[in-house]
Amino acid sequence: MKRKLVVLSGAGISAESGLRTFRDMGGLWETYRLEDVATPEAWERNPQLVLDFYNERRRQAFTAEPNAGHKALAALEDCFDVRIITQNVDALHEKAGSSRVLHLHGELSKVRSVTNSGLVYDIGGDAIQWGDRADDGGQLRPHIVWFGEMVPMIEPAADLCLNADIFVVAGTSLQVYPAAGLVGYVGEEVPKFVIDPHKPDYRFNIKNTEFIRESAAVALPVLAERLRTLYA
Repeated sequence: MKRKLVVLSGAGISAESGLRTFRDMGGLWETYRLEDVATPEAWERNPQLVLDFYNERRRQAFTAEPNAGHKALAALEDCFDVRIITQNVDALHEKAGSSRVLHLHGELSKVRSVTNSGLVYDIGGDAIQWGDRADDGGQLRPHIVWFGEMVPMIEPAADLCLNADIFVVAGTSLQVYPAAGLVGYVGEEVPKFVIDPHKPDYRFNIKNTEFIRESAAVALPVLAERLRTLYA
């Protein structure tokens, strides 16, 4: 039976594919606060502005290509049961070939009805506008977890962490909750690898943890070969 390798990925790995992080969109979005485009209150105040913001992000993400880090994780499926928990809303892990990806914060390529959260549509890189409606008549909104909203996939993600045989963190500084709290569900005896070029103040038990001070695209291909040697 293959060992279960659980990976928690964040914005850093997508940035290496040319996607700006949420707080670094640049251009037009420099003039807007996140509170103006990524909260339920923003949607109530100015839904078209919110739609424009996500339409542009969706367009960028649709044309982005996975980097060596994404590809290394996908290739590990040949010898591990790889489960990726991502804070990212792009589909770069899937484009690279990963088959089991849990999106904590939603997916840019999908939209849903405001009146039925279960009515979800995959629109690829297309834009949506005010007045575009779901089959139930509800306005379509981005299938994204906004600031201030519940994170519905956090419990399934915690279950994956509880059952991990190996745990890898890549592209996230583990400063944003509830995602950062997932590390606490990983067993103390489980080998953990945290890939981060910086050195933030981690607030978790670092027993059996190796810190790798490199970017995800650089470190993951190297780590992948080590994992094959050590655990496959």
